[in-house]
Amino acid sequence: MKTAYGPAAGCWRAVHPQEASTLLGQVPAQWWVAGGWALDLFVGHQGRSHKDLDIGILRRDVRQVVGAMAGGEFFEAKGGLLFGPLMSDPEDNVSSLWGRPCHTREWVLELMLDDSDGDQWVFRRERSIRALDTVIRYDSAGIPFLVPEIQLLYKAGHIRAEDNLDFERIAPHLDDDSRRWLLCALTLMDHYHPWLPILRTTA
Repeated sequence: MKTAYGPAAGCWRAVHPQEASTLLGQVPAQWWVAGGWALDLFVGHQGRSHKDLDIGILRRDVRQVVGAMAGGEFFEAKGGLLFGPLMSDPEDNVSSLWGRPCHTREWVLELMLDDSDGDQWVFRRERSIRALDTVIRYDSAGIPFLVPEIQLLYKAGHIRAEDNLDFERIAPHLDDDSRRWLLCALTLMDHYHPWLPILRTTA
């Protein structure tokens, strides 16, 4: 039984992706910038403000990543609550870990846990959706980030105003392969998704 820490709330320190290498410099596993920052790295400039820095990792690498970040503590975020500090593998239905330096109250980064099957990335909301090629690109400074079509797929599940804005901003920059992949994945998820007409007209 996990220990409930409290509500998933609190102050976040604004962290730029350029700081990620410092925070994760000792991590032996692959990681990448996710969330809205990943889309900004894709287009090459910041399009809006961000309250936190999302870092993606594979679920199978959690112990390596957390163990390498000495001096930090992580909490499972689920259902609006935090559980922890994390002392073992997170629950299978937990996809977010909030992290901060020990003995502080300001959150620094959120670890987003992605599923995999062998070398394939697997979409946790629909496991038939997979990526055969790499899910990571690098910006001009060498910062790894999640490819835009997958990041938009995550955003497509529970659309907020900022997600619509991100889609409208990023969709025109997708290449043909990325656009087709997103179109197929979204169609599988929801035949009536509001983003599909836009993708169809440009695919």
